[in-house]
Amino acid sequence: MGARDVILDAAATVMAERGLANVTTRQIAQAAGFTEAALYKHFANKADLLVAVMRERSPGFSQLARALDGRAGTGTLVDNLTAVARAAIAFYGEGFPMLASMFADPATLAAHKEELRQQGAGPHKANEAVAAYLRAEQELGRLRAEADVRAAAGLLLGACFQYAFLSHMSPSGDRDDGEAAASFARTLLQELAS
Repeated sequence: MGARDVILDAAATVMAERGLANVTTRQIAQAAGFTEAALYKHFANKADLLVAVMRERSPGFSQLARALDGRAGTGTLVDNLTAVARAAIAFYGEGFPMLASMFADPATLAAHKEELRQQGAGPHKANEAVAAYLRAEQELGRLRAEADVRAAAGLLLGACFQYAFLSHMSPSGDRDDGEAAASFARTLLQELAS
């Protein structure tokens, strides 16, 4: 395993434990067993490191990309959207502990937003990807031509986001991510399907 991978693993662990705003690059480097200078050989700043952690160490991010990749016109719409919803719930659920503290620090939030903008990344990319998938299904005639796919993507991901948020606030015993994802998909398709 190379230094970059060791740093990413350490960053994922430390950020999940302490939250993004409460962790320093020095703490991450120390957890990885490197100097802070070594960290900066691989990442421009803490925001750059966070984006890499989300892309490369978040199972939910990978699942979301796989759930959308090449799915248009294959399988059933409900199965495809359920896979998207399950992945989104996992992604948002994993991200909350890491990202929540960032919103308490306006300077960290502003820096992070600027870094995402410069990288062409950000939370809106999930909405764009789901809307693109829905648009492809629409072009194949599997969704109503007049359906607003952008709004539908927002509704699906918004439901997943809220569900993931609420799961952090309630006992885990009454939670069924799979059923929630399927329910969100079925409900959305009642409005979208031809």
